[in-house]
Amino acid sequence: MNTINTELIEQHGLTSGEYDRIVEKLGREPTLTELGIISVMWSEHCSYKSSRIHLKKLPTDGERILVGPGENAGIVDIGNGYAAAFKIESHNHPSFIEPFQGAATGVGGILRDIFTMGARPLAVMDSLRFGPPDDAAAGSRNRHIVGGVVGGVAHYGNCFGVPTIGGECLFESSYNGNPLVNAYALGIFRKDRIFFGKASGVGNPVIYVGAKTGRDGIHGASMASAEFDEQSEQKRPNVQVGDPFLEKLLMEACLEAMDQGVILGIQDMGAAGLTCSTCEMGGRGGTGIEIDLRHVPQREQGMTPYEIMLSESQERMLLVAERGVEEKVFSVFKKWGLDAVEIGTVTSDGMLRVRDHGEIVAEVPNSLLTDDAPLYNRPSAAPYRPAPLEGPTVPTPSSDQMSASLGLLLGSPDLCSKRAIYEQYDYMVRTNTTLPPGSDAAVIRIKEAGVSLAMALDGNGRYCALDPREGAKLAVAECCRNLSTVGAEPIAATNCLNFGNPEKPEIMGQFVEAVEGMGEACRFFETPITGGNVSLYNETLGDAIYPTPVIGIVGLIDHMDTPVGSHFRAAGRKIVLIGGLLPAVSADLADLERRFGSTQYAKVILGRTWGLPPALDMGYEKRVHEVVRAIVRQELAESVHDLSEGGLAVGLARCGLGPERIGARVEVRCDFPSHFGAFHEAPSRVLLSVADENIEAVSRIAAGLAIPAPVIGETQLDDLQIRINGDTIHASIHELYETWDSALERMLAG
Repeated sequence: MNTINTELIEQHGLTSGEYDRIVEKLGREPTLTELGIISVMWSEHCSYKSSRIHLKKLPTDGERILVGPGENAGIVDIGNGYAAAFKIESHNHPSFIEPFQGAATGVGGILRDIFTMGARPLAVMDSLRFGPPDDAAAGSRNRHIVGGVVGGVAHYGNCFGVPTIGGECLFESSYNGNPLVNAYALGIFRKDRIFFGKASGVGNPVIYVGAKTGRDGIHGASMASAEFDEQSEQKRPNVQVGDPFLEKLLMEACLEAMDQGVILGIQDMGAAGLTCSTCEMGGRGGTGIEIDLRHVPQREQGMTPYEIMLSESQERMLLVAERGVEEKVFSVFKKWGLDAVEIGTVTSDGMLRVRDHGEIVAEVPNSLLTDDAPLYNRPSAAPYRPAPLEGPTVPTPSSDQMSASLGLLLGSPDLCSKRAIYEQYDYMVRTNTTLPPGSDAAVIRIKEAGVSLAMALDGNGRYCALDPREGAKLAVAECCRNLSTVGAEPIAATNCLNFGNPEKPEIMGQFVEAVEGMGEACRFFETPITGGNVSLYNETLGDAIYPTPVIGIVGLIDHMDTPVGSHFRAAGRKIVLIGGLLPAVSADLADLERRFGSTQYAKVILGRTWGLPPALDMGYEKRVHEVVRAIVRQELAESVHDLSEGGLAVGLARCGLGPERIGARVEVRCDFPSHFGAFHEAPSRVLLSVADENIEAVSRIAAGLAIPAPVIGETQLDDLQIRINGDTIHASIHELYETWDSALERMLAG
């Protein structure tokens, strides 16, 4: 007899078929607590039931990979006995409902993923997507979300004491009802000190440490596995509340206990809280876990077993220690002022058994919650396109119009300075940051290992909306290019895949194409995926976000010196365009116009997008990376800047917007109209400023890999002059700086 009604099943995000499967596997109907436990572990957020089949297409092996997907974070060998743990996670849905706490706890969660592995977190980056702050209808709410999210990221990172060293922030109307908040963190430790989230040793104690359990965050994972609707505001209680000071104590206590050798396994209580940590530790260890909820520290009275098991209260961990050393564990956590109590034991039967004052309230096989969770190969169709393939004939602007367009582009939300955001972050804490926010890649020195690590984040939802496969490949290529500008060798990657409702075939088509494109590019650029996150159901009232696969790649630099930055440093230096003016561009004017429809010029100046993203030749792109790394490592360039959104004109301007305010005088010719040469976003291009005595060496390196490296001009004081086919873009670098530097602050002020 069915004692659980259909409405309750639906409230738990389960289908009738999934419920029938539960009954079949258990041989009975589940209790309410069991229904909650199973539903949250079967949610999209925890089980990846729509994506697992496709994630297997991503490359995961490499010579530096120590730990790949499946653990809390991926780990790579960085040499000299040291390793780096890194990962990216999303907190999109919570950040829509409660921007400050949603973003703050997103940072807290990714930091726990790092120190759970035994690594001390050294850096955080963020990838943010919002609706336009100047949107006529949604601008006020968008500004509220931006302020809350940035404040939450800053609050948690600053209080915890980890630098937020860079990231990206873009604006599109598709994110009006569903912002994206992706947090990326990295930590360092000795490679022989890796800890895993598994329960071993029958009879060993299972120990709860950290904050007390409350009612915040219940059904958080389920909420992140559904679209938003008119009732989304009512889900505010599902957003967790973070305490970065307590997490700092938790990290220090965990690392100290690890150093003392009294921990066999450790797992963060992240999404699904106590439920996920118990069943995942048992599942990985091939064991069972039995707990009694009467021992769980609680900060609220009268909590039910259902609430305790599904709470996503922050700053909590689950440990397994060897029987007999419990008092050593308790002593460490008492020293740091934290709860540490034995709540259960490791068993041999492979079950998650939950008691409440001795009475069994849930008894479920770990396998049912982990490996045997549903797996769907959902139907996919041609990816949904928000814009037409064919666009208008692009009108030819005058020189004055192109000059005005450059100012408008630099003052637009995507291309303007993000100083108003990153100045809220303490990016110099711990004094390891050698290249701070605002550069193509961020760099931190690893004093213990005598090397530096570069981190970059990239994703372009507009490109992916027009062609998910090519857009994902372009993101990987740009991320590797950004690392190359600081002389770093890309070694491994993590990804955050943000998409709409996978039950819609045209959205599933976007996902499949993007994953396959990312997999192809990661294989080619030798950046295996060590783990990451999938965030689906990013829709509000049926309107999906742009497909937004974000890639975070770590690069290795064999020294700790300060790398060259992206800004011109002096007048009188030659400007070299590695890669040439428009590589991989078809001679067909119609194809050029089609690909011009994905540019910032099309979006900002023409007010519409269409067509396809820029064409990418991966072999050519990889050779550009090799050329740029060689030039940087031989210290032949004074500044190095990747050309991407906005094209050549925007790239030259941004090179001049550093502390010295250095302009440039450039002249190029092309077989296309001037505005294509100025604003096309062809990849595989990097701008250098080079002293006269180094030009020959730069040319020789480029020629050795058959990459063009034309000298296109010279740096100068004050003015920016770009002459293309006789048309001239002219502007004061100081006026451009004022436009670029203050634009975001003005927009956020309303």
